[in-house]
Amino acid sequence: MAARLPILVSLPHAGLEVPPEVAGLLAIGPEELRQDSDEGAAEIYTPLAELAVELVSTPIARAIVDVNRAATDRRPIGAIKGHTFWKKPVFRAPLPDALRALLLAAYHAPYHARLASLAPRAALGLDCHTMAAEAPPVGPRPGQRRPRACLGNGGVTLPGNWLRLMAEALGRHLGTRVALNRPFPGGHITRSRPGGIPWVQLELSREPWLSLEQKAAAVRAALLEVAPRLTAGAPRPPPPRTG
Repeated sequence: MAARLPILVSLPHAGLEVPPEVAGLLAIGPEELRQDSDEGAAEIYTPLAELAVELVSTPIARAIVDVNRAATDRRPIGAIKGHTFWKKPVFRAPLPDALRALLLAAYHAPYHARLASLAPRAALGLDCHTMAAEAPPVGPRPGQRRPRACLGNGGVTLPGNWLRLMAEALGRHLGTRVALNRPFPGGHITRSRPGGIPWVQLELSREPWLSLEQKAAAVRAALLEVAPRLTAGAPRPPPPRTG
């Protein structure tokens, strides 16, 4: 068996399941759940489980519980959603605080605990997403066309030239320019850095300039190319700021 790449993969938005605790409270249906998810992410990134130290994902729909938001983020697009990115209310009525806390304890906290427990085995965390080709009404620059690929490092300095190396490799294999930190500089997972290792957020557009299979193959090839440079002995950034 080939050695695993020193990369921990996070796949936070590929799920479509509704937690049983709120199954009777939704104001949206399967189409809105799908639209607010990272369509195609499972097909593109799940094959990385064969290469990476580990792949962590959640079956829970992002439109219900978003593990890429801080647990304390109570905005309508925070950890427990109030509306979708297309401004559709998620629940028929606001959730009571006790139910919000239950959802966070059951689905949000375990995701981050698992990332933190696995991180010591990796040199880099890769938080994997897909994005709508055109920005939805809620989010950065609504209606604007997005790049085909984006890497975000959350404003944290990575060891050596890791961000540039990854961008160059991904660009070659995807056949497109990779934007850096625009439109996404990195979400809560990237900024909070579970386990204290460097994290990078990867976003691929849902634009079908390549098939899902081709996108998956390109990401795999790029990581195989740069992985030898991501050594476990590389210097790590300082711990995240608190307060």
